[in-house]
Amino acid sequence: MLCSYLFSGVKPVLGLFLISSILTPYSVLASTQSLKVVYPRTNHKTSADRIFFIGTAPSTGQVLINGKLIKRSQSGHFAPSLPLSIGENNFTIRYQNQELLIKVTRLSIQPEIPTRATFAPNSLTPSVDIARLPGETVCFSAVAPPASKVRVKLGLQTISLLPQPQIAQLPDNKAALTGRNQPIASSSVSKYEGCTTVGQSSQQTGTLLYGNNIISGTVIPDTPTLIELGKPEFQLTTNGKTVTQTGTGNITVLPRAQLQVAEVTSDAGVARTGSSTDFSRLTPLPKGTRASITGRDGDWLRLDYGAWINSKETRIIPGSVAPRTIIRSVGYRNLQGKTEIVFPLQVPVPVSVQQGDKSLTLTLYNTTAQTDTFRTDNNPIISRLDWQQVNPNQVQYTFNLKTNQQWGYKLRYEGTSLVLTMRHPPTQTGRKPLSGVKVLLDPGHGGAESGATGPEGTLEKDVNLVISRLIRSDLIKRGATVVMTRNSDVELSLVDRQKIIDAEEPTIALSVHHNSLPDNGDAENIKGFGTFWYNTQAHDLALFLHNYVVEKIRRPSYGVFWNNLALTRPASSPSVLLELGFMSNPNEIELITNPEDQKKMARTISNGIAEWFKKNRK
Repeated sequence: MLCSYLFSGVKPVLGLFLISSILTPYSVLASTQSLKVVYPRTNHKTSADRIFFIGTAPSTGQVLINGKLIKRSQSGHFAPSLPLSIGENNFTIRYQNQELLIKVTRLSIQPEIPTRATFAPNSLTPSVDIARLPGETVCFSAVAPPASKVRVKLGLQTISLLPQPQIAQLPDNKAALTGRNQPIASSSVSKYEGCTTVGQSSQQTGTLLYGNNIISGTVIPDTPTLIELGKPEFQLTTNGKTVTQTGTGNITVLPRAQLQVAEVTSDAGVARTGSSTDFSRLTPLPKGTRASITGRDGDWLRLDYGAWINSKETRIIPGSVAPRTIIRSVGYRNLQGKTEIVFPLQVPVPVSVQQGDKSLTLTLYNTTAQTDTFRTDNNPIISRLDWQQVNPNQVQYTFNLKTNQQWGYKLRYEGTSLVLTMRHPPTQTGRKPLSGVKVLLDPGHGGAESGATGPEGTLEKDVNLVISRLIRSDLIKRGATVVMTRNSDVELSLVDRQKIIDAEEPTIALSVHHNSLPDNGDAENIKGFGTFWYNTQAHDLALFLHNYVVEKIRRPSYGVFWNNLALTRPASSPSVLLELGFMSNPNEIELITNPEDQKKMARTISNGIAEWFKKNRK
């Protein structure tokens, strides 16, 4: 379920629900159970402007929240959304003579504006140690009382911080899943900001300012060592009173001529567009990749080709010069079910991959081509290889492919040679429609990670496993080989699941889930079947299965989403995450837990897989 991977999730407050309980008709259970609320727990904290209540009570009688009657399903389930005020919100849920009290605290997302001569707590930036190249801009910001005079002293420089105009606040990424992803007008926040260029020439003196050092000249020098500018000192003057506060982040200027070199030590280093996990992922860097460090924000390193990586995934190579390579030849290895393309390099450099319709483009950074000849024999998947020197530091190789559908790729370094493995389409090995096809099924969650919770305490992990077993049985009848990441109630990390996909190399990988929503979602009305993909090679499968299921069993459509999820990211196989319905919806949960509807869903998904392979084998 998406909520536990992207959101705080809907967690159970009841005991473990056995699979046999899931298969019991809800009308039987409801008649013996009293008022239950499984979400939110009391003392829940959220920054959302509303909250939904997932629960149930016998269908006879009425349920009221703070004295107002709420709508329920035929079996008595409910999921109303109610507004929240900033601070403490108290709710009384009543059914006949039973009463539950739940407190929900809404946290403000706006910083508190000081009313006296002081900076708002934790508002001074940069808040971590940073390092930049000479000539780069460093910005400072603070939240202070209105009409204040705010300055920053950094060595011999004084930078004025000026009040900034109001800007819109963007919701986080999960807002796209609820349709509430529009910018939010910010309240008037007294944010002050200003910037300077480290190593900037002084127009008055013709000197360069590096902390307490004055360097003559007008050209930014290649300093032989790091220059510590120290921590900025913030100064605030308001109503005739002046206070100072030292920032928490040291600022360092890096020597251009002697940049440190980092080597990726994890199997697939996570490269991002910025210096935190909030930023988007780029193509993972194969183990052994080397690049110069051109910046640092706390634990994050900026590499010379522009991406950021956490320093915990790297090691520093003392004395190494900036990694650069030439490339002269490209080699092929035709193996069983796959083609390997070998790029001999002098050092392992950063790379990126972009898939398109009938193409895969590999970019090598810090690389200059001396390519005159390469071999292009007839290949099961590649029709032609093109290349170009995009700029002095980037070479692109574009593999033009024979079909639109791609079946997975891997990148690795063998010594200093980059190896790109591209998989061939499956070969039908028997008369059954899915013979020769290997399907990996990943029942979401398990063990202590229970996933979403239904109104009566039904756990998503259990329903995922039931459905996955049914799909497996149907696929095997059609001739497929089926691998399950789990076949019992065990806990598996997301990394472990990814490793299983990469090791098994299935023809396709499907992660099976049931959905829920973030706190500001409309749990009472949002429902339906949804599919999620990340790599281009998985898009057609996601779209086909989604349309097939929605049409064949007339389920509502939640949508098809490009989404950066752990179980959609594996590139070794087309990988899709399925959300079969919403545990949080009081009506849809009755279909999710009905044995006949479970069989119908599993059979339809299996049919859809068979039809998709039939389409791609034509």
